[in-house]
Amino acid sequence: MGNESDDEVLTLSADTFTALSQFYQEQDEREKMWSGENVDVSEEVKEDWQLSQFWYSKQSAETMAKMALNAIKEGGKIACVSAPTLYRAIKSINKDAIATVFEFDKRFAMYGEDFIFYDYKSPLSVPKVCREGFDLVFADPPFLSEECLTKTAVTMKYISKEPKKLVLCSGSVMEELAGRLLNLKLCKFKPEHENNLANEFCCYANFDFDSFL
Repeated sequence: MGNESDDEVLTLSADTFTALSQFYQEQDEREKMWSGENVDVSEEVKEDWQLSQFWYSKQSAETMAKMALNAIKEGGKIACVSAPTLYRAIKSINKDAIATVFEFDKRFAMYGEDFIFYDYKSPLSVPKVCREGFDLVFADPPFLSEECLTKTAVTMKYISKEPKKLVLCSGSVMEELAGRLLNLKLCKFKPEHENNLANEFCCYANFDFDSFL
């Protein structure tokens, strides 16, 4: 009886050990692959609709990435707040571009040092080094709500350098609030998504973002 119990414990321990070994091996591979030094943005990440993720079409992402890069000086820093597909497009165009993705979805931790965990509900819970650290801040809040945009706006103002360059991608229903919170104006350029959304989406900026098309 005692021997059977010991054998069972050993079997469970062996299974656990195998699972742990596999986990740590995969973790090591991820750390080597995503060191933050040579970020590979070719890895596809599927939308998670439970997190209100809706990716831009490839053309829209590339267009906005080029506009953002053109709007800053060489060596400037771009913050992609809740906009991982913009980050990916920026890095695809210029792997040496300095861009940081602020994102709740920890799958994007694969971008290494370029990833900062971000929860819009705690708008100032970002590293202090980010304060006034970015030449252009682009945000795409996950929800079309006053609370979400208001708190995201706090982050945008906190991490942007003077003179502030702010770009927002959100629903047309948020135009009045975007203007009130951040003094943003409607852009002519309109982003499209991979999957057609019921709500009309627009770009807003506090500078002539369209001129960098």
